[in-house]
Amino acid sequence: MSRPLAVFDIDGTLVDSRASIHRAACEAARDIGLPEPDYDRVRQIVGLSLDHAMAVLEPGLDAPTLARFVAGFRASFQRMYDEGHEEPLYPEATATLRRLHRDGWRLALATGQNRRGVARNLAREGWADMFLSSHCAEDGPGKPDPAMLHAAMAACDACPATTIMIGDTAHDIEMAINAGVLPLGVAWGFHTVEEQRAAGARHVARSFGELTVVLDGFAALTRAG
Repeated sequence: MSRPLAVFDIDGTLVDSRASIHRAACEAARDIGLPEPDYDRVRQIVGLSLDHAMAVLEPGLDAPTLARFVAGFRASFQRMYDEGHEEPLYPEATATLRRLHRDGWRLALATGQNRRGVARNLAREGWADMFLSSHCAEDGPGKPDPAMLHAAMAACDACPATTIMIGDTAHDIEMAINAGVLPLGVAWGFHTVEEQRAAGARHVARSFGELTVVLDGFAALTRAG
């Protein structure tokens, strides 16, 4: 009997970072004399590694200006944290993780955040005890490259047939497909249901309850196999 592995994205999947990411992008743009990007542009780049994301957001920047843009984004987040800001969890996120952990799932994280951001999230109550491994863009190629999922499966002694990737963006879906694992989207984050389906999502859950139903079905098939 195989224990299934659920690999979760963080931003837009477990943590509601929509307002803080947009704020950081706007402050970073102002710092280099650019107009503030609207939310629709910013949401498209969430999940990519930061350097790549900022280059996609403002593709005309030369290398020194892009470096300032990236540094400004990081500095904005640091100011928020220094002020005591913490991105809220989506309702039912931790309860869902605890239930999966209790039911015997192996859990891992795969995120576009840096290692410091991962550590900050793993400091949330109970998280460090639930996740067997965590993988981020600082560790190697970012999404949609499959490297993080390959690392998660190696760390958790899992294979593609027993692994499912849960995320809110097309980048998560494409990473899952590239790694040969099942992609499962969620509808409450940065990318729309249609964008995730266009990327290849077989299912996009519209609530944590629906997410749990899909995961239960996957676990039953995995354990039967």
